[in-house]
Amino acid sequence: MPLIVQKFGGTSVGDLDRIYNVARRVAARKDQGNDMVVIVSAMAGETDRLIGLAKKITSTPNERELDVLVSTGEQVTIALLAITLEAMGYKAASYCGWQLPVVTDNAHGTARISYVKRDIIASDLDAGRIVIVAGFQGVDEEGNITTLGRGGSDTSAVAVAAALRADLCEIFTDVDGVYTTDPHITTKARKLDKIAYEEMLEMASLGAKVLFIRAVEFAMRYRVPLVVRSSFNDHEGTLVTEESSDMEKESVRAVTCNTKEAKITISGVEDKPGVASGIFSALADAHVVVDMIIQNSSEEGKTDITFTIPEVDLGKSLEICRGIKEYLGAYDISGSEDIAKVSIIGLGMRSYSGVAAKMFSTLAKEGINIEMISTSEIKISCVIRQKYAELAVRALHDAFELEKAT
Repeated sequence: MPLIVQKFGGTSVGDLDRIYNVARRVAARKDQGNDMVVIVSAMAGETDRLIGLAKKITSTPNERELDVLVSTGEQVTIALLAITLEAMGYKAASYCGWQLPVVTDNAHGTARISYVKRDIIASDLDAGRIVIVAGFQGVDEEGNITTLGRGGSDTSAVAVAAALRADLCEIFTDVDGVYTTDPHITTKARKLDKIAYEEMLEMASLGAKVLFIRAVEFAMRYRVPLVVRSSFNDHEGTLVTEESSDMEKESVRAVTCNTKEAKITISGVEDKPGVASGIFSALADAHVVVDMIIQNSSEEGKTDITFTIPEVDLGKSLEICRGIKEYLGAYDISGSEDIAKVSIIGLGMRSYSGVAAKMFSTLAKEGINIEMISTSEIKISCVIRQKYAELAVRALHDAFELEKAT
């Protein structure tokens, strides 16, 4: 019997009517002869409400206790969905992450999944039950409740699908697939029928909000077939899958934009071995993810280093850099949030020439200055002023004619 894992986010289970809609969808798949495992998030707004309660007590709540608190949101949802399915005449059983268990490391708030024990789920499936699992949460080796951070329920779903060797993992959200760019920026955005894991991984890391990077990493590593579709209609979604030859017919498949980036420049750094290591080791110890890095050519034994980080880490990162300013021999450290990173992505970039030139000339025609550039085999990213972000996306989407299907 085919095994399908479905994930429904907070907007999909936002009230009892929407939970019933989810139950109806799950039941329909069950009636088609499938084994069903369902991963659900907390009801929309519930996690923020719980965090708000903790922060009314203290601005820095204990991370272990905060995980205990926020994990209760998913517990409510799994129970309500199980009750709904039982009332509809289906056998169902719900589980928190610690009950299976979904075992993680001990990084509270940003835990990473180590493994998922499948015994309980397999037993319930053999008994004909629909299994409902709380997303976003797990338990460490010491028995402490943990949460997975942003996009945690997507990651839970793909991890469970991988552990069970599911035939399909469906991610239901408030959009009906993966688009060539954000449809809110341009009406010319086109839904893709399928996209390669590598392309989706780049999109997720570069600002696309449809899937979260850790979920895509799991899907790619374990080759989990993944479909992104809407929970509010029955339209076909986008299949995230293995690379195929037809995907390389287009040089560029998508344009993304991330306005939640910040930039730090350290001026007048001593140009000697160990300085760069000192900067980025200190940031790594504070769990700051550094993206693009540029070092200028040396003048009189001094150089400038500029790098980008998540906007939320700007304050912490500036404090760290200023703390080692004397060691670096720097004369100035500055930060800016007024940037955006616009990127083009496509497997076809491996074999098409002139893609970079076309991107740069398109931005130049719009009077958009490029401050930083980074590339990989299938993407090119440019840092620009934030006010030009949407203009850049529309211009690049038009230049590469992404509204046209191949």
